[in-house]
Amino acid sequence: MNSAPKYAVWRLLPVLFLTLAAGFWFNDVQSGGPFVLRNLAPLALLLLLSWINLYRGGGHWAGAGMRWPLGVLGYAIPALGLSLYLHYAYSINLNDMFTDTEYPDRVFRYLPAYTTVAGGIGFAIGWIVGRNV
Repeated sequence: MNSAPKYAVWRLLPVLFLTLAAGFWFNDVQSGGPFVLRNLAPLALLLLLSWINLYRGGGHWAGAGMRWPLGVLGYAIPALGLSLYLHYAYSINLNDMFTDTEYPDRVFRYLPAYTTVAGGIGFAIGWIVGRNV
């Protein structure tokens, strides 16, 4: 019996829990505004990339080489990190960043595009580094 799918699901759980926690926190920070679902798209892409990595590796993160794990890590750091940072900055009004703006929540309108592009660049860098490892 092939136990690779069982291991893949088991190893995907930390990524799933992290994205669920971030998603609930995004909803809390944005007070259920119109851009919550849009800001969950980079997190869903992170889950998809993680699943592809585990599927290709037979249930192991580095089972198919280092290209995919480093690519997924390269995507996660800028995409998830930038999104978490800007939500944190908005939640505490870091350095009065949102004090004098007319519509402070509009930062979340284009944030998914920025984080996805930054994550794509990070994925490409991780992919290139993984090719040379």
